[in-house]
Amino acid sequence: MKSLLVTILALFSFTCLYSQIYPDKYFVAFTDKNNSPYSIENPQEYLSARAIERRSRYNIPIDIHDLPVNPQYIEAVADIGVQVINPTKWLNGITIYTNDHSLLSEIEALPFVKSVRKARQATQAHPKTDFDDDISLFKPSWENETIIDFSNRTKATGKSTSLQYGLGYNQINQINGIPLHDDGFQGQGMVIAVLDAGFSYANQLNAFDSLYMNGLIYGTRDIVSGGTNVYQGSFHGTGVLSTMGANLPGELIGTAPKAGYYLIRTEDTGSEYLIEEYNWASGAEFADSTGADIINSSLGYVDFDDPNQNHIYQDMDGNTAPATIAADRAMSRGMIVVNSAGNSGNYTSWPWIGAPADGDSVFTIGAVDANGIIAGFSSIGPTADGRLKPNVVAQGAATVIASSNGGTTTSNGTSFSSPIIAGMTACLWQINQELANMSILEAIQQSGSYYNNPNYQYGNGIPDYNQARMVLSAQNKGIALTPESIKVIPNPFFDKIGILFNAIDSQLVTIRMFDITGRLIVSGKFDVQRVGLNYLELTQLDFIKPGIYTLTVIAGEKRLNSQKIVKVKD
Repeated sequence: MKSLLVTILALFSFTCLYSQIYPDKYFVAFTDKNNSPYSIENPQEYLSARAIERRSRYNIPIDIHDLPVNPQYIEAVADIGVQVINPTKWLNGITIYTNDHSLLSEIEALPFVKSVRKARQATQAHPKTDFDDDISLFKPSWENETIIDFSNRTKATGKSTSLQYGLGYNQINQINGIPLHDDGFQGQGMVIAVLDAGFSYANQLNAFDSLYMNGLIYGTRDIVSGGTNVYQGSFHGTGVLSTMGANLPGELIGTAPKAGYYLIRTEDTGSEYLIEEYNWASGAEFADSTGADIINSSLGYVDFDDPNQNHIYQDMDGNTAPATIAADRAMSRGMIVVNSAGNSGNYTSWPWIGAPADGDSVFTIGAVDANGIIAGFSSIGPTADGRLKPNVVAQGAATVIASSNGGTTTSNGTSFSSPIIAGMTACLWQINQELANMSILEAIQQSGSYYNNPNYQYGNGIPDYNQARMVLSAQNKGIALTPESIKVIPNPFFDKIGILFNAIDSQLVTIRMFDITGRLIVSGKFDVQRVGLNYLELTQLDFIKPGIYTLTVIAGEKRLNSQKIVKVKD
């Protein structure tokens, strides 16, 4: 009996030593990438031409993180008798499967193995005393969303635009993205990788006909099960994709209907284990290697089916969770990572964002309703190290998405506010491809409704993409605005002008245009609520005769500098 008890205790001690990232699955971390057959000098062996061009464009050197995991190391681990699932070069390791736990000590004894994922008892320590210890309610973004079908409802058409947005009008108009679409910027030439739980029926729905007919689904990858069949597992990714890529005139048009897409399944809907963060890393690496510009991830991680794997609030510091480390690595490769904030805002025990939304460079998106009011479920900041999150917000309550029956539906969740922003960001970056990722993101944040007074619910607020476009245009032309100056874009003009100026507080702004005789030609008044850089637009000016005019701006009781402008023929 004593011998049996000793054996049982020894077995218990061994199984506690190694923490499974999934039942019988583990992460093996390597010490280095020495003696690799791959080299920094020959990146074409592991990166596409487009991925290399992105690094060249933004002066990002190829470095050791770009090198694949050493295949000799992978082979040596496999030879011990385990199944290799996925490598991750950014975390320099592999996920493996084995139900023979005795093999784990053999793997860890290899000289190039740093560790096999160790167990860590979750401590439920929260630095905020007004929250309790139960964090078991938080699940990935897609799990807490509700769907209301309104396929038989009367279709709305919105205002007169070049595209028929139907019921999806508000979610793009709210962020003022329609002017970019009207000017022809609909994501052409940009590539968005969608990391999600599956894309059921996406290859069958009319919402995506134009993507498939025009060859804009560039590729698929199933990180969970292997292979390329991502049209399984969940409809969640299909709904996410539709907010960007749908083209159903009169019903729903996404924010980037002419972008190219990679569909990548990283989430296993049947369970929730830490392996999915490593899947996320492998999926992001695949996106990078293809040359994708933007990653949309409507996924988030805090707790798991095995409580030993749970994150604690202190892990949300931008440097700890595996998915977060990978997300920041993706940003360092020149991509933009857009991630949903999460749907735990109503949970008193864990209202905060999860991983990888806590990433230093990750563009984290909260949710508002159609009226711009924060959705109660939208997860909040700050990060554990005190950084502002979310970065911005978009419509995530009653968001219009494609439905599995071929019509449209509404759904709630930051899962849908995130891709709305990702698609519109692709259109903005399309105009300014010479600018690096952080310059694009900073302009979007500067256009936010709360930029001058951000908070941990709205972040920088609802962005104005047309204003962000004009801010970037001014910056590209070296324009610096003083409190008294204005800038008119374009100048000369034909049928519309935009005016950039600084506002010192909320005020009534009057814009007037005079001809050379001093006669008032155009006058407009605007209620400006945004402090700081503002962009106002006068349209339908084609009736004005060609010639030279003077434009003046009166902000409150202060007259700003006037500017000469030129009207030209079409």
